[in-house]
Amino acid sequence: MGPPNQNQYYMTAFGGDDEAEEHLVLSGHTDSSQRSYLHSPIVEDDEFGATPRAQARGPAHQLSQRRVGREERERNEVVRSALYAEPLQDYEYSDAYYDQGSFTSLSKPYGRRDYGGDGNDDEQYRIMEKLDDSHLDREYVSRPSRGPSMYQRMRLMDEGGDEDDTALRRASTLLKRQLSKRRSGAPDGAVRRSLLANGASSESYGEGNIPLQELSGSERHSGPLPNDAGEPESDAAPTPAFGADGSGSFRTVHIGNREGNAAYKYKHNKVSTAKYNFLTFLPKFLYEQFSKYANVFFLFTGCIQQISGVSPTSRWTTIVPLAVVLAATAAKELAEDLKRHRSDSDMNKSKARVLVGTTFEEHAWRDVVVGDIVRVENRDAIPADLVLLSSSEPEGMCYIETSNLDGETNLKVKQALPETAGMLTPADLAGLNGHLKTELPNDSLYTFEGTLVSEGGKIGFREMALDPTQVLLRGAILRNTDWIYAVVVFTGHETKLMRNATAAPIKRTDVEKTTNRQIIFLFVILLLLAVLSAVGSQVLTSRNRDQLAYLMLPDGEGAKSFVKNILTFIILYNNLIPISLIVTMEVVKFQQAQLINADMDMYDESTDTPALARTSSLVEELGQVEYIFSDKTGTLTCNIMEFRQCSINGVMYADVVEPGKRARVIDGEVVGQYDFVQLREHMRDERGAGPREFFQLLATCHTVIPEQRAEAVGGIEYQASSPDEGALVKGAALAEYVFHTRRPRSITVSVMGEDQEFEVLNINEFNSTRKRMSAVLRCPDGAIRLYCKGADTVILERLDETRGAPVATTLRHLEEYATEGLRTLCIAMREISGDEYRRWSALHAKAATTLTNRQQELDRVAELIERDLTLLGATAIEDKLQDGVPQTIYTLAQAGIKIWVLTGDRQETAINIGYSCKLIQEDFSLIICNESTHWETKEFLQKKLDAIREGHGSNIDLESLALIIDGRSLDFALEKDVEALFLELATLCRAVICCRVSPLQKALVVKLVKRRRRAILLAIGDGANDVSMIQAAHVGVGISGQEGLQAARSADFAIAQFRYLRKLLLVHGAWSYHRLSKMILFSFYKNITLYITQFWFAIFNVFSGQTVYESWSITFYTVFFTVMPPFAIGVFDQFLSARSLDRYPEMYKMGQTGVFFNVRAFWGWAINAFYHSLILFFLGTAILFNDIEHDGLVGGQWVYGVIIYTAVLTTVLLKAALITNMWTKWTVLAIPGSLALWFAFLPVYAVVAPKFRTSTEYQGIVVHVYANARFWLTVVLLAVLCMVRDYGYKFLKRMYFTKPYHIVQEIQKFNIPDYRPRMERFKKAVHKARLLQRLRRTRGYAFSQTEGGQEKVIRAYDTTMQKPSGY
Repeated sequence: MGPPNQNQYYMTAFGGDDEAEEHLVLSGHTDSSQRSYLHSPIVEDDEFGATPRAQARGPAHQLSQRRVGREERERNEVVRSALYAEPLQDYEYSDAYYDQGSFTSLSKPYGRRDYGGDGNDDEQYRIMEKLDDSHLDREYVSRPSRGPSMYQRMRLMDEGGDEDDTALRRASTLLKRQLSKRRSGAPDGAVRRSLLANGASSESYGEGNIPLQELSGSERHSGPLPNDAGEPESDAAPTPAFGADGSGSFRTVHIGNREGNAAYKYKHNKVSTAKYNFLTFLPKFLYEQFSKYANVFFLFTGCIQQISGVSPTSRWTTIVPLAVVLAATAAKELAEDLKRHRSDSDMNKSKARVLVGTTFEEHAWRDVVVGDIVRVENRDAIPADLVLLSSSEPEGMCYIETSNLDGETNLKVKQALPETAGMLTPADLAGLNGHLKTELPNDSLYTFEGTLVSEGGKIGFREMALDPTQVLLRGAILRNTDWIYAVVVFTGHETKLMRNATAAPIKRTDVEKTTNRQIIFLFVILLLLAVLSAVGSQVLTSRNRDQLAYLMLPDGEGAKSFVKNILTFIILYNNLIPISLIVTMEVVKFQQAQLINADMDMYDESTDTPALARTSSLVEELGQVEYIFSDKTGTLTCNIMEFRQCSINGVMYADVVEPGKRARVIDGEVVGQYDFVQLREHMRDERGAGPREFFQLLATCHTVIPEQRAEAVGGIEYQASSPDEGALVKGAALAEYVFHTRRPRSITVSVMGEDQEFEVLNINEFNSTRKRMSAVLRCPDGAIRLYCKGADTVILERLDETRGAPVATTLRHLEEYATEGLRTLCIAMREISGDEYRRWSALHAKAATTLTNRQQELDRVAELIERDLTLLGATAIEDKLQDGVPQTIYTLAQAGIKIWVLTGDRQETAINIGYSCKLIQEDFSLIICNESTHWETKEFLQKKLDAIREGHGSNIDLESLALIIDGRSLDFALEKDVEALFLELATLCRAVICCRVSPLQKALVVKLVKRRRRAILLAIGDGANDVSMIQAAHVGVGISGQEGLQAARSADFAIAQFRYLRKLLLVHGAWSYHRLSKMILFSFYKNITLYITQFWFAIFNVFSGQTVYESWSITFYTVFFTVMPPFAIGVFDQFLSARSLDRYPEMYKMGQTGVFFNVRAFWGWAINAFYHSLILFFLGTAILFNDIEHDGLVGGQWVYGVIIYTAVLTTVLLKAALITNMWTKWTVLAIPGSLALWFAFLPVYAVVAPKFRTSTEYQGIVVHVYANARFWLTVVLLAVLCMVRDYGYKFLKRMYFTKPYHIVQEIQKFNIPDYRPRMERFKKAVHKARLLQRLRRTRGYAFSQTEGGQEKVIRAYDTTMQKPSGY
C-alpha cells in the first residue's frame, strides 16, 4: 500500500463497537515524537463536558490516555511544588478537587433546594424536583472534564502561533472549515448539527461522524478561520458564507474605489420597511381586497347587473357602492403606508461622513456605497456593515452597543487589525491601496469571514485575515469612543440586520377570516334560494303557460330562461350579504384606532409620545391575544443600572430610606437602613474601616475605562463593558472614591479628595463558570490585596470562617434585596504575602502562556488564590424596570395571557429580570434547558414532559412552571422532530424565557406557535432586532424607546412604555373586539331580515323576479337608513367601562374564547333574522290582505311594500336599541334618528323622484300610507311581536344563564363595592413566599459583561495621554 502522502488526512475508527467514537489520526512523514493523536470525541461540542460514552479501545486511544494522564500528573506536581514549598495553613487541595477546577452549584451550601412538608406532599415534591432545574444552574455548572472539546481544541490551535505548520494545526483548520460550511450552508437552514457532505443529500451526519475531505494546497495555508465563539446562530437558510457554497464564491470590495465596485452592482444603502411601493400597490391592494369573499361576490353581482334584461334593479346599485368601498379602503391604506415611507425617508436621509480624496464629506445614508471609507463618531449609529480600520482608542479598539441587534446591554469591544490601527488621518486612509475578499451577504450576526489584501502603500503587499472582531453591524451604536474609521462591506438590504428582517406581511384578522367563511355559507344559501326560485319559476310557468299568453313567452328557451332566472334572483337577493359591511368595518376600525391615538392615559409626557395605531386593520385582534412575545432590553427594562443599596459589615445603607425603615439600635444591634449621607459620615469616624475598604474595592476591582468629559456627571464618563460595573464605580464615586485615571499597570483613585495610586498586578477575569472576578493590587500602603466580587453562592463558600464576618446578617440582607428584584454581588478581600504572591504569579504566568486549555488553566490558578476571603459586604443594583411593568405583567397573566420573553441577553440576567418583573414568582419551578446537541435537547424535553404527565392530575401545579432555554438549545428545539415536544412543554408552562437568541430565532419561535396553535399572538419590542418577531406575530407592538424607532416604525401599534399595553389590550382591545363582533352580526341580521322577505314574496308572484320594494329604497336601506346604528355600536358602545375592564381582567378571556363572535353566534343571529322575516312578511300580509280604503280604493303593491319596508326598518332599529349597552348622543342620533330620517325621506322622495324620472313607483303614495291606520298598526304590532321573543331571551339569559360580564355589569350599574377577600389571599401569598425563600435561595448576580479579553483592553489604555483627533 505504501506510505501515506505527507498531507493526507483520514478518519479511522478503532474497534467494532457501535458506541465507539471515531478519532482523527494525523499521519505523515514525521518521526514518532512529532506524530500526535487528537483525543477528542467529535460527538458534541460541549464546553463543560457531558456523560462520556464508551470509548473504543485502540492504539490511538491508549496512547492518548497515557499522554493525557502524564500531562495531568506533571501539572499537579508543578502546582504542589509551587504552593506547598511552604505549608499554607488551613487550606488543602486534593487531586480530585484540583481536577474539578472550580466549585459547582451542586455543592454550594445555599444552592440546594430542600423541600419541606409532611409525608403527604412527598410525591408532589418528588415530581417537582424532577422538573425544577433552578438548583442545578446548568449553564454555569463546572462538570468534570473528559478533555478539551473539539471547539476548545480549535481555539487553542489559534493561540499556538508557533505551530501553524504542524499537522495538528492543519487538521484543526480542516475541521473548522467543514463545521463552518455545515453552519452557514446547511440545506434546510434549521439543522445546524447535520452536514450533507459529498453530495449525499439524503444522508445526515451527526457530530461524531463528519466525513473529512482533503484540502487543496491553497486552502491549507490561506483564508480566515471561522468564529467558534458559540454564539447563537440563525435558523433560516442564509446565503452561503465565504468559501462555503461549494464553489468558493466570495465578493470583492475595492477600498475607496467607487468606480471599481460599480461593476459588481452591489445594492444601495436605501432601506424600506413600507408595505407598498408605486409598482406593487395596485396588485397587492387588489389581492388583499379580493381575498375578502364579499368583494368578489359583489364584483360578480355588479358584472351580471350589466347584462341587459337580467337585473330586476338598476345596473349601478352594486358596482357604484363597491367602487366607493374600494376607493375609501385604498385611501386609508395609502395614508397608513405613507407614514412608513416618511419614517424610512428620515432614516435614509441621516448623515454619514464619507472619505472623498483626503477629506470627509457628509453624505446621506442612502448614498453610502460598498467600499466607501466612513468616519463614525461617538453615539452615532452605524450606517452599514463596516470593517473597522482604526479608532481614537489604543490599538484600534472601540466600544459598540448592540442592544438594537441582539438585546444585550453590555458593550462589545471591537479591534482593528494591527496593520491598519495606526491609520489615524485622512491622508493615511487615502494611501490605503487594496481590496477585501468577504463572505457573501448572510443573516448570521455572530460570524464573518474575509481577508484584507493590501496592494502596496504603507502596509505593503500582504494578506490579512478578518473575523467578527473587526466587523461593526448596521444597527449598532458607537459608544465611549471618539471616532472610528471603517470601510463599508454590506449595504441596505444586504446588511446582516436587514437579512434578519422579513418583508412586511399582509395580516388578516381572525374576525375577518370567520366573516369570510360565513359569507361563503350565506352565498351558498343565496345560490340555493336563487336556484329554488328559478326552478319554481320554470315549474309554475310551464304549468300555467296557457294563462300567461299576455307575457308572450318564447318557446324552446327553457334552459336559457332557467340560467337567466338564476342570475336574476342572485341579483334580487344579493344584498343578503351586506355590501356596506366592508366599508363599515373599515370606517369603524379607523375610528377605533383614532380613539387609541387620542387616549391620554397612554400618552407619555416625559417623551411627548402618544400611542399610535399605525394600522387600523387589526384593532379587534387586540382583544383576543393569548400569547405575548416580549423583548427584555428596553421593553421591560430602561437600560439603566443604578447603585441602590449595600450591606457593609452587617449594616444596610440605601440611597433612599423610607421613614419606617430608618436605622435604629435595638438590644445593641442595628436594625433598619442608613442613607448614603450617613454612610459618608460613618466613613470619617471609628466605624469607617469597613466602609473604606468596601468602596476602595468597588473603585479598583473592575475593568472600567475613565474618560474626562465636561458634559458628564462629575466630569467623568466611565467606559464599561458591563452596565453593572459602571454602576458600581459610580456608586463608589458617591462615597468620594472617585476613579479617574487608568494606566496600563496602575489606576488612580481620588479617596476623599486625595489621589492614591494602585498598581494592578493581575486580573482574574469574569466568566459564566466562575461567576466572579478578582484583582490583585499593590495598594499605596505597600500591601498586596486580592479584591473579589461575584455571586453570593461562589463567594460565601470561599470565605475564611475563622474571621467572624457577619455572614448570616449579610445573607438576610441579600434575601431582602432579592425580594425587591435587585441584582446582588458579594464583596470580599484578603491580604496576600509577598512570597505567596510570587509563587502564585509564576503559576499564573505559565497558565497564561500555555497552549493547552489556557482558559481552564487560568481558572484553576485563580482558584488557588481566591480562598480564605474576608466578607466585606454586598451590593444591590437596580436593573431599572420601566414604570408599572410588574403590575402590567401580573394583570395580563390574570387575563389569561401567557408571556414569553425572547431576549439576546444572558441567561442569568434574563432570569433575574423575570423575578423582578413578576413574570417568574418565587414559588415557580424553573425548567432550564442548556443542552449542547440535538439528541440531548430532545431527551431533556421528553424527560420533562414525561414528568409533567406523570404528575398530571396529582398535586402538580402547572401554573408554577417556567421554562428557561438558551439560544443554542432553541436552535435544536426548533428542528422538525423536536419542535412539537418543545411547544407542548412551553405551552404547559406559565412563563417562558428564551435567552441568547438571534432576531431570526425570535421570529421562528413566534411562527412555530402561530403555525401549531389556534391563538392570537402579540409581539412587542423596541429595537431593530425585534422587527422580524413583530412582523411574524398577528399583532406587532413597537415601543418608542432608547434603542431607536425602527421597531415602532415596523409595528402595527406604537406605545411609549410597556405599561400602556395593559390598557391597549384589556380596554381598547376588549372594546374593539366586542364592538366589531356586535356590529358585524347586526349588519348580517338587518340584511337577512329584509331580503328574505323578497323570497317570501316570490312565492306569491310565481317567482317572476318581481321585487316587493322599490329598487333605490333597497339601496338606501343599506346606505342610509341602517348604516348609522352599526357605526354607533361599533365606535361608542361599551359592554363594560374602562375601569371595570381593568379591575376585572378576567373579562378579557371572553375575547380569547370568542364568546361574542363565533359560528354559533352568527347562525343564531341568522336564524333570528329568518324568524323575524317570517313574522314581518306573513303576518303583515295577513293584516294587509284585504286593504280597502274608505273610498273603496286599494293601496296596491307599492303601498304594501312601503308598509312592510317600514315594519322591517322599525324592527331592525329596535333590535339595535335592545343590544346597545351604552347610550350616547350619537346612539340617539343613530337609532331613533334613522327612523325619523325614513319618515322624512319618503314624502320628499315620492315627490322629487318622479319629476326627475329616477323612480315613479312612489308617485302619489304618501297619502295612502301616512293616512292609513293599518300602516301604523302594522308597523307597531309587527315590531313589538318580533322584539317580545328577543327581549324574553335576553331576560332569561341574564337571569338564569348568567355570564361573568353580566355580574360585572350589575356591579357597575349599581356601583356595588368590590368586596373580595383580598387580605386573606394576601396573607397566604406572603406566608408561601417567605417559606419558599427560606427553602431556596435564587438571587440574580450583577454581571452581564462580555467574557474574556478585558485584561488585554485595560493593559492597552493610558488615559493620561491625549487621544488622536483623526484629522
